[in-house]
Amino acid sequence: MIYMNEYPSPLGAMIMTSDEEGLTGLWFAEGSRYGHPEGMQDALRCENTYFDQTKRWLDIYFTGHDPVFLPRIHRIGSAFRNRVSEILCKIPFGHTVTYGWIAKQIAVERGLKTMSAQAVGGAVGHNPIDIIVPCHRVVGANGSLTGYGGGILRKKALLELEGVDIRRFTIPQKGTALS
Repeated sequence: MIYMNEYPSPLGAMIMTSDEEGLTGLWFAEGSRYGHPEGMQDALRCENTYFDQTKRWLDIYFTGHDPVFLPRIHRIGSAFRNRVSEILCKIPFGHTVTYGWIAKQIAVERGLKTMSAQAVGGAVGHNPIDIIVPCHRVVGANGSLTGYGGGILRKKALLELEGVDIRRFTIPQKGTALS
C-alpha cells in the first residue's frame, strides 16, 4: 500500500509517500522533474510515523539547522541507485561534492579503476526523496550548479539555507541543467 501526505515548505508544497517500511518519496508538488510515482492515484492520504518523522526533519531543516537524524527511508530501486542514495546521505550539511567524487567512492568500493560520473548523475537525477537524500549538494566538476529535480532556483536556495557560499558556483542560463 502507498500512503501520501503533504508538507508546506517555504519553497513550495511538498508531497511525501511511504509504504509500510518507510519514506519512499518526497518532492515538490509544483515544478519537479520527477514525482508522482506509479500507483499514486491509489495512495491513501493519512498520517503515519514516517510522515511525522519527515515533517519534524523538514521543520528543523528549514530553520537552517542540520536535523542530525534521518526519517526511516525505504529505498526502492536498483542496487546502484540505492548505493548512490546512501552516499548522498553521508554528504554533510552545508557541504557539496561532485558527481566525480561519488563515482570515485563507488569505484574504490567495487575495486574498479574508474566509474562513470554520468552514471552517478543518472542515479542522482532520479533520487525520489528530495532534500533528505541531499542530491542538491552535488555539483558539476566545473563548478556548475547543474540540474536538480526540484529546479535550479530551489537548489540554489537549499544550498544558501545550509550556508554554502554559492558565489563559487555558476548557474546555468539555459539547457536541461535548469530543471
